[in-house]
Amino acid sequence: MIPVMTGPVFTPAHTRTSMIKRILPGLWSNGCRVAACCSGKAAIVKVMSDQIDVDVLDVMMPEMDSIETLHSIKNAKPLTEVILLSGKATLETAITGMQQVAFEYLTKPCNADTMTRKIDEAHQHKKEHENRIRTVMAEADAIARHDAGK
Repeated sequence: MIPVMTGPVFTPAHTRTSMIKRILPGLWSNGCRVAACCSGKAAIVKVMSDQIDVDVLDVMMPEMDSIETLHSIKNAKPLTEVILLSGKATLETAITGMQQVAFEYLTKPCNADTMTRKIDEAHQHKKEHENRIRTVMAEADAIARHDAGK
């Protein structure tokens, strides 16, 4: 598991190298660690093997499309946030992505500040979910201990 220090681990799957190079400095300065993948299948393998907080998927990827990749990631790791990125945005893809619980749907060209902000928002959203789960688990544990003591 990759420890996450001060920011999310970000996996851009099959996003153009030029775009990744533009947004990397902003991500690194915010404490993000980046693991790039070249396909949807590679992104799924990365999410399964490492602690990935936010996955940015290009809508047009080799081997499997972003919706299929999103579905697989959310089934395996429901708290991993996924941002869809498209150069050929269609309403159908955006709606399907949001129905599959994508955190955000962005269109290219997407500037580095917007991408960095959305990744940070997605990471914060994931942390909030994790905190709520911890709170509920602690409350359930306290109730179970209380009931066992009766």
